[in-house]
Amino acid sequence: MQIQAIERQTTADLVVERISKVIRERNMTAGDRLPGEHELVEQLQVSRSVLREALARLQSMGLVDIQRGRGTFVGSRTSLANCVQLLRSAVTISPQELRAYTELRSALEVQAARHAAERATEADINGLALLLEKLDDSELPYPEALELDFQFHRKLIDIAGNPLIQNLIEVIYEFVLTQMARTTPSQHDNQPGRRLHRAILKAINDHNPEAAAAAMHAHMQAVLNSLSKENS
Repeated sequence: MQIQAIERQTTADLVVERISKVIRERNMTAGDRLPGEHELVEQLQVSRSVLREALARLQSMGLVDIQRGRGTFVGSRTSLANCVQLLRSAVTISPQELRAYTELRSALEVQAARHAAERATEADINGLALLLEKLDDSELPYPEALELDFQFHRKLIDIAGNPLIQNLIEVIYEFVLTQMARTTPSQHDNQPGRRLHRAILKAINDHNPEAAAAAMHAHMQAVLNSLSKENS
């Protein structure tokens, strides 16, 4: 009989679980304000960087809404990403399951990159370049960086124009963002990610399908390698 090993949890994982539990048990509703960053650091006894990583994950799952200059609020319970079942899956997903979803994402996005290189218009390419320009800001708040990263990949899929791939990405949306939150370092330390994004954009700008597929494959392989290191 094979019994699955107990997963090791990071401090950020525990913070995600603790804040999720408080919101659930106190029946907090969309728009309710959460304590400020300083107060959360004091209450949870964690570093500011750990707290920000946890809040970024919670925002990517739709559980909280981080508004720059205003504070952190409970997210809308009507959003797809905050559906109870999807939220539970995103919070408790095992490393093995997350890797499986990432492998599915890789297959979808490599094919999408190939088609995007064939079909991208000048406006499409300019739109992708603008997203990467915004991502080059190393001071960008972590949640905003994650959302821009996802938008870049989502736009590639839209350019490719395959409705089935578009629908599948929507289905695994929260798992993609959970993976990003677990494997993407702070913007300041994400030079490798920026290089991989630029390689994808260059191939699409050159209308080179094979180069675009290869660049996306390299990017997805880096993500999978990062997940493997996290679980080792």
